[in-house]
Amino acid sequence: MTTRLLTAEGLRAGYEGPVIGPLDFFVGAGEVVGLSGPNGCGKSTIMRVLTGEATVFSGRITRSDGLRLAYQPQTGFDTGETPLRVREVLRLMDVDAATLPERLRALLDVRVDRLSGGQRQLLMVWAAVGHPADLLLLDEPTNNLDPDGEALLAETLGTLGSQRGALVISHEQDFLRQVAHRLVEVA
Repeated sequence: MTTRLLTAEGLRAGYEGPVIGPLDFFVGAGEVVGLSGPNGCGKSTIMRVLTGEATVFSGRITRSDGLRLAYQPQTGFDTGETPLRVREVLRLMDVDAATLPERLRALLDVRVDRLSGGQRQLLMVWAAVGHPADLLLLDEPTNNLDPDGEALLAETLGTLGSQRGALVISHEQDFLRQVAHRLVEVA
């Protein structure tokens, strides 16, 4: 039997009041679970509940002991006037630059505010994937990625190993069908 990293049972959650639920799902070790549904149905709210940014009104979430999360939000970080280079961002996020794919290693000394939208998205995804976490929370990771970037992400999710899991939100149904072991429909 697969070790469950995270289980949601009868989850009703939101902000001022519930916007999702009741919802039941789990993510096991070695498993990629896709969340799909129409715009505004609460998929990103689920991620915010798991990171403590939204409120659980009823139901429960059970995490395996010592579960470490890595979260890639739907909207990337705002680099503003901060002249951080890719290498520095990765260091701050506790990601070993040696684990990066070649197309990102070539950008290690580039300022993040100089990256294209797709390069920035790939960096954000890799900051989560390369983090020593047990469960990856990826919210629309394919946004702004070119086909090569999507293929690289799909390949990477396919090689997470037997101890890590991922919860992935995407409007790209073909991508979810390619990478997910199971799909959870959020209505």
